[in-house]
Amino acid sequence: MKYIEPHAHMVSRTTDDYEKLAFAGCIAVCEPAFWAGFDRSSADGFRDYFDQLMLHEPRRAASYGIDHYCWLCINPKEAEDLALAREVIALIPERLTSPTVLGIGEIGLNKNSRNELTILEEHIALAAAHEQLILVHTPHLEDKYKGTALTLDALEAHGSIRPERVIIDHVEEHTIGMVLDRGFWAGMTLYPDSKCSIPRAVDMLDRYGIDRIWMNSACDWGVSNPMAVPRAVLEMKRRGWDAGRIRKVVLENPAAFMSQSRHFHTGIGT
Repeated sequence: MKYIEPHAHMVSRTTDDYEKLAFAGCIAVCEPAFWAGFDRSSADGFRDYFDQLMLHEPRRAASYGIDHYCWLCINPKEAEDLALAREVIALIPERLTSPTVLGIGEIGLNKNSRNELTILEEHIALAAAHEQLILVHTPHLEDKYKGTALTLDALEAHGSIRPERVIIDHVEEHTIGMVLDRGFWAGMTLYPDSKCSIPRAVDMLDRYGIDRIWMNSACDWGVSNPMAVPRAVLEMKRRGWDAGRIRKVVLENPAAFMSQSRHFHTGIGT
């Protein structure tokens, strides 16, 4: 079955992973800007990283017949340094015309600090000024509920952000309801040891339905599995889901959200 991997950090993966994605039916990968596993010391590091996302990864993916898109931002883990964060944000506007850039992300909160919230608000303003889609990272574990609520409040407080143009990622059982109830899209991240397991994710689909929801692996340099979405397809089949419902979750939904960007051009066919 064709599918889209809507959140994967392929700069941290090998070409073997692209091959696995292709064999499994992946037709497009979308890569949000994220933490490199260490705090970068200057905006120059982000300048090179953005070029890697916009120029190098699309070529690497194309050799396996996969379209590659990206999102740009400074991630919340590096937002405590306001001066650095603002230097990085200043690099983004001129890059938003790149044909593979879908929007601003993954922005959000990590420890729910005041500086993180300030940079989140400045990213939201940037997205609004340039009419960009937004992809949001929500915090881990005990900080997730508070961080998700703060993020939704910040988005709504701006006044010009349309919730159907925002995906709130890494939702879990205690946050998915508030995200969907307020009109935003919800992303479920399938991790082996944290975030959301595959059975839990399918349980949430059974409870909340399949509208405005996508699944992703968020595979990166840590414990993660680029094959998480195909494995979730197997779980849905095991539970008796028909092909149409599965296709909507893993292909049609991410395509519908990202097609709100004029840069998204992957056709999903039949």
